[in-house]
Amino acid sequence: MELSLIGLQNAGKTSLLNAIATGGYSEDMVPTVGFNMRKVTKGNVIIKVWDLGGQQRFRTMWERYCRGVSAILFVVDAADRDSVPISRSELHSLLTKPSLTGIPLLVVGNKIDRSEALSEQSLVGQLDLKSITGREVGCYMISCKDSVNIDLVIDWLIKHSKTPN
Repeated sequence: MELSLIGLQNAGKTSLLNAIATGGYSEDMVPTVGFNMRKVTKGNVIIKVWDLGGQQRFRTMWERYCRGVSAILFVVDAADRDSVPISRSELHSLLTKPSLTGIPLLVVGNKIDRSEALSEQSLVGQLDLKSITGREVGCYMISCKDSVNIDLVIDWLIKHSKTPN
């Protein structure tokens, strides 16, 4: 299985990858420059993950690294309400690319350990996820810091991943 992990800077993409891989968490994360690739084994499944930088200058790479993957994992900082409209714009722009047609999408609202975090219903509405058609779409609220719902993310990805042609 091959995944692309995308989202704005500071959403928690690398933290999510670490949580999936080792269950570990660190407050001291350095922004990803360009991308990192990591292979993670979960049971009998090997997951190759492209962890893509979220800063503006790296977003043009997202499409290239999302082509042909089994699923796209889009991470949103649910506690940074000002960033949600930008996440929405970037996500919907990306999903218009013909090369990404039909690839399953899992949106995760991270940082639910913070009191200001949006609810799942609010995040789904603000990201306009219900308007996305032609692919499987899921949404979970997670906390990498507290390891909340990381197992649900893994289960969804394994269940819904598209087998490359």
